[in-house]
Amino acid sequence: MLKAEVAVDGWYALLTSMPDDRADAGQALIHYKGQGAVERRYHDFKGPLAVVPVFVPHNRRVAALIQVICLALLVFCLIERQVRRALGAEQTMSGLYPDNRCVRPTGRMIFYYLGELTLRIGNVTTPPTVQITRGVHLHLLDLLDTDIGQTRWPQI
Repeated sequence: MLKAEVAVDGWYALLTSMPDDRADAGQALIHYKGQGAVERRYHDFKGPLAVVPVFVPHNRRVAALIQVICLALLVFCLIERQVRRALGAEQTMSGLYPDNRCVRPTGRMIFYYLGELTLRIGNVTTPPTVQITRGVHLHLLDLLDTDIGQTRWPQI
């Protein structure tokens, strides 16, 4: 009995809905192992979003908090996706590290550099302006298709 257990130690079954012509053992395992992208989002959830335990007195508030956190993660992922798509097939850019090597921008890097931007408050005669101090700021804003030169005043 113990020999049989040792023989299958480390093996596990994968149930898949893939058709038989695509569902050989190797393909199913590759598809299953592709969940690393999902796991990376859990890392973002716990890392840059800094989700920490919070005491809330009602279940409705717990559900609302989870919804807000998931929306923040969605925005985080969509911004990373937009920048990478705008970069084209290579999906790398320079200027994110001091040595100017080309790397794939992550959501954390993007928000780090966009977090350095400052807004100079305007008044009635001069509009508010975003102060860009580095080329990487302008490049990221261009990749995100953001026009910061156009003033947007609330409609009354």
